[in-house]
Amino acid sequence: MEINFENFIKFNIQVGTIVDVKENKKARKPAYVIDIDFGEKDGIKKSSAQITNYSKNELLNRKIIAVTNFPQKNIAGVLSKVLILGAITDKEVKLLGVNPNVENGTKIG
Repeated sequence: MEINFENFIKFNIQVGTIVDVKENKKARKPAYVIDIDFGEKDGIKKSSAQITNYSKNELLNRKIIAVTNFPQKNIAGVLSKVLILGAITDKEVKLLGVNPNVENGTKIG
């Protein structure tokens, strides 16, 4: 399926920094509850993500890329407001990265 540029620009993809990581104890599959700082305009948003191939310490203060304008979704009791982006293999997820000097809230396009 092909999409056009007008559809692509509807996605709000931004840089953020992970500021808190906890286990999502209610999730059926191992997952973390992650708080992400998207800067002054959008603030801190929460996500539930199955990225437990990373330790909590590896994730804390890490710059990530996420879609921030999907409707929020209740995932095992967590109102997940963003989708963290990564390369998905049959074994794990490898998070997409960005230069650490890029400011939180910067749009990806």
